[in-house]
Amino acid sequence: LLGVITQNVDGLHQMAGVPANRVIELHGTDRKIHCLSCQKEYEPEPLFKVFDETQVPPDCEYCRGLLKSATVSFGQAMPEAGMKLAKQWCQAADLFVVIGSSLVVYPAAELPEIAKSAGASLVIINRDHTPLDDIADLVFHEECGEFFTELKTHLENIHLDD
Repeated sequence: LLGVITQNVDGLHQMAGVPANRVIELHGTDRKIHCLSCQKEYEPEPLFKVFDETQVPPDCEYCRGLLKSATVSFGQAMPEAGMKLAKQWCQAADLFVVIGSSLVVYPAAELPEIAKSAGASLVIINRDHTPLDDIADLVFHEECGEFFTELKTHLENIHLDD
């Protein structure tokens, strides 16, 4: 596994056991706070405690800059390092699996195209049709939870001696 590229901001991939260095969170994370000026990163709990006690949002302790969740808000640029690494992973992939994405929001929607252009097989698992269904090697139009429940049942019923 080269890695998981996600638009989610909740850290659930890491909580599920994927090593942090194998997860690219394209839209950042809501599990950290960062300074908009100097980019210093903070754990949220101590800052929330200060706010609860003072009812005043704390400033960055280094530059007095504005703090916000480490997510990409509308109008903010995507993280350059994360996008660069995601594209590298796409170009190196043998298989690229899209799970639960409409594939209409760029630049994330271009990642499967990059992988496919570099020779990867493309699998799309999504409830609805996507603009990339026509170039995919396999497409499953199904709820992701239902798909993986069926896959798990199928794999449990496979006998190794068959």
